[in-house]
Amino acid sequence: MLLGSGELGKEFVIAAQRLGQTIIAVDSYSSAPAMQVADAFEVINMLDGDALDAIVAKHQPEIIVPEIEAIRTTRFYDYEKNGIQVVPSAKAANFTMNRKAIRDLAAKDLGLPTAKYTYAASLEAMYAAVEEVGMPCVVKPLMSSSGKGQSVIKTKEDIAKAWEIAGSKGRGDDGEVIVEAFVKFTSEITLLTVTQSNGITLFCPSIGHVQERGDYQQSWQPALISEKNVLQAQEMAAKVTKALSGAGIWGVEFFICEEGVIFSELSPRPHDTGMVTLAGTQNFNEFELHCRALLGLPIPVITLERAGASAVVLALKDGENITYEGLEKAAAYDKSDLRIFGKPSAREYRRMGVTLAYDKVGSDINQLTAKAIKMANDIKVIVK
Repeated sequence: MLLGSGELGKEFVIAAQRLGQTIIAVDSYSSAPAMQVADAFEVINMLDGDALDAIVAKHQPEIIVPEIEAIRTTRFYDYEKNGIQVVPSAKAANFTMNRKAIRDLAAKDLGLPTAKYTYAASLEAMYAAVEEVGMPCVVKPLMSSSGKGQSVIKTKEDIAKAWEIAGSKGRGDDGEVIVEAFVKFTSEITLLTVTQSNGITLFCPSIGHVQERGDYQQSWQPALISEKNVLQAQEMAAKVTKALSGAGIWGVEFFICEEGVIFSELSPRPHDTGMVTLAGTQNFNEFELHCRALLGLPIPVITLERAGASAVVLALKDGENITYEGLEKAAAYDKSDLRIFGKPSAREYRRMGVTLAYDKVGSDINQLTAKAIKMANDIKVIVK
C-alpha cells in the first residue's frame, strides 16, 4: 500500500510491478499520478487515523510505503505490531514526517552539525525565535514537502507574513514552525542512502541541486564536491539512518560550506532531486533501489554509469484541462529523455514534469544541466 501517489510514487509503482508486486495507491485526490499505474486506489484524508485504519483493514497489505508527510503516522506503530512492514520503519516515518523530531535527533542526540535553530508555536514566539536565531533566517512548517510553506526572513516586516504562509501551506495539524539561521553554503547536495535488512548501507553518487521557493528546480549527478565532503556526508547519513532503523532509500540533504558539511533534512523515501537517476546515471535508479531494499532483495553495489542532469517543468498558473506544447522540440535533443507526470490539475509553480540529459561519466555537468533547463523551457503547460 502506497500512501501518497505523486510522481515519485508513480515511478515506485512501476519499479515494484516489474518485481511482481501488487500496489494499492492512496492519496487525498483522485487520478493522482501513481493511481494511473497502480492495481487499485483509494481516496482518503490520510491524516484521518480512522480512515487509514479502515483501508488497511480492507486491503490487508503486507507492506506500507509512505510517500508524503500528511499521514497519521502514529498509526504505523500499531500496524507494525500487527505484522505489517512499514517502510523504512514506523519509527523512521514518525520522526522524519516532523522536522522537530528529526532535527533534534540529528543535532542533540547524534551531535551532527546543523544550522542554529529553534521553534515557535505562535506569532509572538516567532518574533522571539527570529531574534534568537538572527536574520536572515528560514521559517518552515514542521510538516510540509517540496518547500511548501517556507519563507526567508530578512527584516522584521517579513515575520508576520512568514507565519501566515507557514500556517496556510504546511501539512498536518501542528501549528508549530522551525526557525533556522540562514546557512552560507557553496552548494547543496542530496546523498541517496540505501539501508538493507540483510546487507551493508550503500550510498549513491552525490547529487547536486538548486532550489527556488524551497523546491528543487535542477539536479545533477555526480555533484561537484570534494571527496572529503562526500565522506563526511556519508558518515553523517549512516549515523542518522542507523538511528531511525529500517530498510529502504533515504534522501539525506546537506549544505556544503567552506567549513565543511552541515546536515539539513532527511526523507525516508525516494527524493525529488533523485529523479536525475531516471537518466540512467546509476545501475539502479532510486525507485528500483527503494523497492529492492524494502523487499529484502540484495543490492551488491551501486555504480555510476553516466553523468546526468534534470530540470523541472512548471505550471505558471492554476487550472484544469491540462495540455502541453513543445514536447516535439524538447524530445529532439540527443542523449535526453522527459517525463510528464499526468497530474489532473495545475497551480502556480506546480511540478508537472521533468527533463533529463545525460552523457558518459566525466562529461561537463554544467553543460548537461544547461541542456536539461533548455528542454524544460521548451515545454509549456497549457491550462484551459
